[in-house]
Order: sequence, then structure tokens, then C-alpha cells
Amino acid sequence: MLKKLRIRFVVIMMTVVSLMLAIIFGLILHFTRLNYIASSVQLMRSAAMEPIRPDRPDVPRDFTPLPYFVLFPDEDGKLQSRGADDFFDLSDSQLRQRLWNIARAQNVHHGLIREYRLRFMNVSAPDGKASTVFMDASSEMESMEGLISVCFTVGGLSLVLFLGISIFFAHLLVKPVEKAWQQQRQFVADASHELKTPLTVITTNAELLCAGQDASAQMGSAENILNVAKQMRTLVEALLELARVDNGSLQMNMESLDMSELVRERLLLFEPVCFESGLELSCAVEEPLLLKGSRQHLAQLVDILMDNAVKYSHSGSTVNVRLERQGPGCLLSVENRGESISPEDLKNIFKRFYRTDKARSSSGSYGLGLAIAESIVSGHRGKIWAESADGLNSFHVRLPM
Repeated sequence: MLKKLRIRFVVIMMTVVSLMLAIIFGLILHFTRLNYIASSVQLMRSAAMEPIRPDRPDVPRDFTPLPYFVLFPDEDGKLQSRGADDFFDLSDSQLRQRLWNIARAQNVHHGLIREYRLRFMNVSAPDGKASTVFMDASSEMESMEGLISVCFTVGGLSLVLFLGISIFFAHLLVKPVEKAWQQQRQFVADASHELKTPLTVITTNAELLCAGQDASAQMGSAENILNVAKQMRTLVEALLELARVDNGSLQMNMESLDMSELVRERLLLFEPVCFESGLELSCAVEEPLLLKGSRQHLAQLVDILMDNAVKYSHSGSTVNVRLERQGPGCLLSVENRGESISPEDLKNIFKRFYRTDKARSSSGSYGLGLAIAESIVSGHRGKIWAESADGLNSFHVRLPM
């Protein structure tokens, strides 16, 4: 699909460029030709009215006789010629007659006889006498042929150049699409993998229920089904949250709120969780820090960071939470002691379904929490990042105020 997209982009670009070059060069050739015709007609009209001679007072000293001649019938009907006809041999009466017939047969005021490389203009005098002026068109035709050759050469080189540019930009522009496509495929594969295990558990326990177990065994199977169904609901809700982020339908009701108060409220809920996990909770919250944001999503952000810290902290360690003013915004930091996060993991930790410890999927962690946290921070025009040094893992969130 991506290959076809690149080819389609190159074809469209080359079609547009080809049309543009054809129009530009066509206009250049058209107006150049019209300019040549206008100049030739003006000179032939002047030659028809009065022969241009070097001894005329209005003729410059460096005048060169114009390469033209005039054919006209005399009183006996024989064709005669006059003018600077050195460039063309008119000694053959049949040739004179042929030129006259060609010019008069075309029934136009002026035109071009390519066979003899002559431009002509038919003239009718007031007394009824007809004449035809012929002018050498060799230089005009050579100029046009040279211009056409230049246009084809420049056009061909331009097309080759634009082909290379189109291929380069096709790869460059399709790269984000390719990345999104790979992420989507990975997302579908990971989601399928995460759903496969709980579905297997549900199916197995349902089969045990249908097999006619005793009451206690049936109760155990039902509890297993309920627990796994709750895990699946959590996963599906997270997937729906990310889907809303992807299609831009994630609604954030922005309001003025006290971030200090919100953080304290969420930490109160995590005090018993930390106590049960054998952890201490330390907080340093600067007050008041007022900002505009979505209370619901900012509360979810704090919960995700705290849940992550509690899950991956060493027993007996301390979870430190700080909220402080920093420049034009505020900085929320959540630190915990645990296994150090490698530099590679720090680059990928906010990706969907990414877990630093693949074996922890059974603990209810699907690798979606930090991805949701990143989308919430982005929706508030903030920044989130992680740091790890000497077993101290820190997650920082900077939000504008």
C-alpha cells in the first residue's frame, strides 16, 4: 500500500510539473512566433508600399537591404519582380508562377511557405492591382527551431530533475504515514495479544462451569471470570481513550482550577495504597498554583503517575511527589526507587503497550497508562518526560499556567 502511495504521489507530481512546463514553454513559443509574424508583416507592408532603398533619408547608414522581393503582374499579365532578391533566384518564370499561385491559393492575408522558407503577404492596391511580398523566413524558422530544441532540452532536464525531487519527497512525505501504519499494525497486534489471554481464561472457566463442577469449584470459576472481565473492561476503556485521542474527539472541558488542591486530593487516595504496598509517601506541594485545564484528565494524569510509581517501587522505599512553580508554568514530579530504566526504555516508555518488564502483564499493566498520560499532557500544551539514574526513576510534567 505504501509503495502504491509513493508511486501515486510521484505520478501526480510529474503530471502537474509536465503540464506546467508544457503551458510555460507553449506560451513562450506562441508569443515568440506572434512577435516574429508581427515584425515580418510590418516589414513586408513597408516594402509593399515603397521599396526600401539605402538612399532614402529615413534609412540609417548601416542599413542592410531586406531579404525580400515583390511579385506583381504587368499589363500583359506576366509576373514581374522587384526588391532585394539576391537571396532568391527568380530567373525561372515557372518558379515565380508557382510562388504566386501558392500565396494566392491560400486565400489569406499573410502566411508561410515552409518548402521555400518564405513568408508572404498578399497586397491589393486601390487601383485594383495585386502584388505579393515575399520575405526570407530562414532566420525566423531557424530561431524557432532553435527555441523549440532548447525548450525540449530544458523540459527534459527539468523533468528528470523533478522526478528525482518527487521521489525524494515521496519518501519524505510518506514516512509519517509509514510510521503511523506500522504503529497501527503494532497496536492491533498488541491489543489482540492482550485480549487473547483473558479471553482464554474466560473460555476455560466457562467450560469448567458447563462441566458440572461442585458449588465451591463453580464459585471459583465464576470469580475468575469476573476478575478477568474487569481487567478486560479496563483494557477496553484505555483503548477507547486512545482511540478518541487519535481521531481528535477527546473532549477536555477546560476550566480554571487549583492544581495544588487537585494533586493533594489525589494523593490522599493513594496514601492507603502506599501503606498496603509497604511504601512511604512524601509530598511537597507549592500553593496556590492556578492554571486552566480539565480537572477530570489532570486527575487521571496524577493517578497514572502514582499508580506507575507504586507498582514499580522497591518495598520499603519512598515515593516523592513535588509540585512547584517553574517559569511561566508549573512542574509536577513523581519519583520512586526501583529498577533503573535503560536509555532505550526511556525513549519508548510512552509508546502504547510498551513495558520495560514484559513479565508484568499479568499484574494488570497493559503499557497504556503512560501513553494516555502523554496524550493528556499534549492536550494541555505541556511536556512529559522520564529520567532514571542510580535506581531513582522520575517522571516530570510541565504544564503552562
